[in-house]
Amino acid sequence: MASVSRDTGAVAARRRPFWTNRRKEAAIGIAFAAPEFLGIVLLGVFPLFFSLYLSFTEWNLVGGLKAIRFVGLDNYAALFHDKTFYLTLKNNLIYSVITVPVSMFIGFVFAVLIHSKVYLRDYFKVVFFIPYIATTVAVATVFSALFHPSSGPVNNLLMSLGIADPPRWLGSTDYALWAIIIVAVWQGIGYNIVIYLAGLTTIPEDLYEAAEIDGASWLQRFYRITLPMLGPTTFFLSITAIVASFKVFDLVAFLTEGGPNNSTNVLVYYIFEEGFQNFRMGYASALSWMLFLIIAVVTAVTWKAQKKQF
Repeated sequence: MASVSRDTGAVAARRRPFWTNRRKEAAIGIAFAAPEFLGIVLLGVFPLFFSLYLSFTEWNLVGGLKAIRFVGLDNYAALFHDKTFYLTLKNNLIYSVITVPVSMFIGFVFAVLIHSKVYLRDYFKVVFFIPYIATTVAVATVFSALFHPSSGPVNNLLMSLGIADPPRWLGSTDYALWAIIIVAVWQGIGYNIVIYLAGLTTIPEDLYEAAEIDGASWLQRFYRITLPMLGPTTFFLSITAIVASFKVFDLVAFLTEGGPNNSTNVLVYYIFEEGFQNFRMGYASALSWMLFLIIAVVTAVTWKAQKKQF
C-alpha cells in the first residue's frame, strides 16, 4: 500500500502544471514592472555610475568610447584650481540664498491672506500658479522684452520716475544675475502659495477657537498655532527649493547663456558648457559629483536644523 501511495503521489506531482495561479500572478507582476525597472536602470542607475567612472577619466565626447583615458583624481584637482568653478558656485549661492527665502516668504504671506481674507480663493490659486506651470521659453521671452535696456517697459518706467541711466539688466555684469533672480522669484511664488494653502487647510479650526476663547490675539494665534503647525510644510518647501535652486539651468540658458562675462553662470550651466560645448565629459562629470556633494551637505544641514526646531 505504501508503494502504491508513493507512486500515486509521484504521478500527481508529474501532472501538476507549471503555470500555477501563483506563478501566473508573479509573471504578470514582473511583466508590468519590467519596463519601469529597465527605465530606471538604463536612464538612472547606469548614467549615475558611468558619470562617476567618467569623473576619473579624460574623454573628448567626439572621439567615442575608445577615447576614454583614465587620469585618476586629476579632474578633481583641476576643479579646485578652476576660477570659473568658484565663480559659478558663488553665483549659485547668491541665487539660492535670495530666491529660496524671498519666494517662500512672499508665498506664505499671500497664502495666509488668501486663506483668511480673500473671496474667490480658487481663482487666485490658479492665477498665482500659472507662472509656475508656464514654459520657461515663454517666461524668458516675456522678461527679455521687459528687461530690454532701451525699449523695455521696466526701464521706461524707471526713466519716467526720474532715473536717467537705468540698469542694462541682462546686458550688465552687475544686474544680470539680479534680473534672473527676479524672474525666478516671480515664477516660484505660485507653487509656494499652493503648498502653504494646503498646509493651512490641515490646521484644525478648533485650535484657533480655543485660543480665541482664552483671549489670545490674532498675532499670538499666528505665532503659537499657525507657524508651528506649518513647520513640516516649510521644511518640505525649503528642501525642494534649495535643491531646485542648485539645479537652475533653463532661465540662465534662455536669458543670458551664462553671460555677460560669466556673471550669471551657475553650476549646472557650467557642467553643460564643459560637457556638451567643450566636450570635456570627464571634467563635467567631476563637476556633477561636486554639485551632488554640495546638495547633499546642504540638505543634511537643513534636515538637522529642522529636527532641532520642530
